[in-house]
Amino acid sequence: MNMLQIISKKPLRAAFAGALALGLPAAALTLPATPVEAAQGDLDRAVTALRGISTMRADFTQTDRQGQVARGVMTLKRPGRIRFEYEKSIPMLVVSNGKSLYMIDYEVDQVQRWPIKNSPLGALLDPSRDVAKFGKLIPTGNPDVVSIEVRDPGRPEFGAITMIFVRNANAPGGLQLTNWVALDSQNHRTTVRLRNHRYGVSVADSTFTFKDPRRSSRRPR
Repeated sequence: MNMLQIISKKPLRAAFAGALALGLPAAALTLPATPVEAAQGDLDRAVTALRGISTMRADFTQTDRQGQVARGVMTLKRPGRIRFEYEKSIPMLVVSNGKSLYMIDYEVDQVQRWPIKNSPLGALLDPSRDVAKFGKLIPTGNPDVVSIEVRDPGRPEFGAITMIFVRNANAPGGLQLTNWVALDSQNHRTTVRLRNHRYGVSVADSTFTFKDPRRSSRRPR
């Protein structure tokens, strides 16, 4: 059973799988149906933009497949580390230490773990994931919006992620990651939109540890 399946059994927690998937911005969803040909160079530019992010914080809004919404702050630090800090009313945390992705439920004292490489989020976090090799441009009809789907046809169990970038001269590589849509192998979809990006912020490594709520261990992970 994967993270999406586990979380979807709980009313609000279905939204927490947004650490694995994020969604299309409204602008992309309302673009004309007629596709335009995107320059292949946009794929290379998107990869450069991702690799150009040393640290970043952004506010996020996360929507699960049932329409439930959660909000919080995302912190990213390369290589491979990310933290989804949810609003205070949600006793959950999703964090990656660079090797594994954890979902911590402080309400029921439960911790779930997945290797980054087995998650659609690996396209964003896993240094060994070849985005250029497995990624393809998705026509958007808007020259200022770049959409890239990353899917390994040889490993369908890893799911897929579609990352949406908007041209922004102030962002690394001139492209700003505004959101992404991820599907697991059962086509469960979660949508997250990013705003208020802050690049190059100071982020301690301890940000990507957590207090283990299980009675057998109280040590930070």
